[in-house]
Amino acid sequence: MTRSPVDRLRRRLREACAAAGVAADERAKLVLAVTLLAEPASKTGRPPELSISAGDGRLAATLRLPDPVGQRQRNALPLLPDAGDSATLTWYLPAVHDTAPVPVDDELATREEMLALIARADTVTQEQRELKHELAETNSGVLAMFVELEERDEQLRQAHAVIFRELEDALRPPPPHVDAFELAVHYAPSEPDSPTGGDLYDWFVLPDGKVHITLVDAVGHGVTSTRHALTVTHAIRTLALEGHALHDLIARAATALATIEPGLMATVLLARLDPATGDITIANGSHPRPVLVTSAGDTELLVPSLVGRGVGFPDPGNGSLVRRTLGPGDLILLYTDGLTESRKNHQEGEARLLATAPRHAGEPTATIPSALAAEMHDVVLHADDTVVIAIRRRP
Repeated sequence: MTRSPVDRLRRRLREACAAAGVAADERAKLVLAVTLLAEPASKTGRPPELSISAGDGRLAATLRLPDPVGQRQRNALPLLPDAGDSATLTWYLPAVHDTAPVPVDDELATREEMLALIARADTVTQEQRELKHELAETNSGVLAMFVELEERDEQLRQAHAVIFRELEDALRPPPPHVDAFELAVHYAPSEPDSPTGGDLYDWFVLPDGKVHITLVDAVGHGVTSTRHALTVTHAIRTLALEGHALHDLIARAATALATIEPGLMATVLLARLDPATGDITIANGSHPRPVLVTSAGDTELLVPSLVGRGVGFPDPGNGSLVRRTLGPGDLILLYTDGLTESRKNHQEGEARLLATAPRHAGEPTATIPSALAAEMHDVVLHADDTVVIAIRRRP
């Protein structure tokens, strides 16, 4: 796959930061700052130049742009440059090591950066709450300081919104291209003003050519639930790429995260697609049950004979696996409980989904998830994050 000039800049920065031992959150802000400056220049056909050096306990990254950068644009960057004129900007970061750049996995590096930024945002938000509480208990003489804090808090929220918009595409990856299957997704957070929630998905092609899909619903809402869901998807992706068997992934992820995130609870659904045979294997840990719609219009809930439990639950694991061979035109629907619990009745929602799915099965795969969500949410008594994934074996 041909990389764009901006992609190559990001990879060079990540390789140099990895070699220098730069912290993930500082690396994330540097990569985002360079991206915000480099992308507009690259679109004009004048890509910027990047030079990197390490020594004396710090890493220096210098970006040479074809046009000057105004002070207001500099101030909006997530990491301010330390030196340079208006067209040449240099950042200095503390370095632990002084070695040659090392190869990095872009997807894993991006996820690590997202986790670091979300964790930092979570910490800063908590610190702001605590500081507000302390100021509220002091005398009226600190009122001016409190007003200033409110202004800084608004600036912080705006900065977080910019970061989240940049990370949104990484949190919602586009479907991988697989000749044997058509894949589509609908994602809607419970809060319209929030780009993320506790429901996340991940899908990628394994080295053996099979497609792996992870669907996670973390307990809670807001930034913390997003961090928890991202932690689970990241752990499962790592374990899957290491070659662990599908039926072991949920239990292994739960064990690995028990000490890191003791308060994390999430339902997990894993699917493994074989393009050569049309086989699909599903591992379910406390998650809503997928729906199969055959090309003839028959529907089936894919129910394991032995029910599993999600991450953070007692005795986590997937129980028994569900296996099916999809015929040409057969459709599988994976979803989170936000799709079926909008009327506060899971069983009623599941029954409506079984009745609704065949009516949309004849539509293009790309439109099915959103069409299903729109019909299922005609009445919303309980708003929740919603993810719907459609998988169809190509005719």
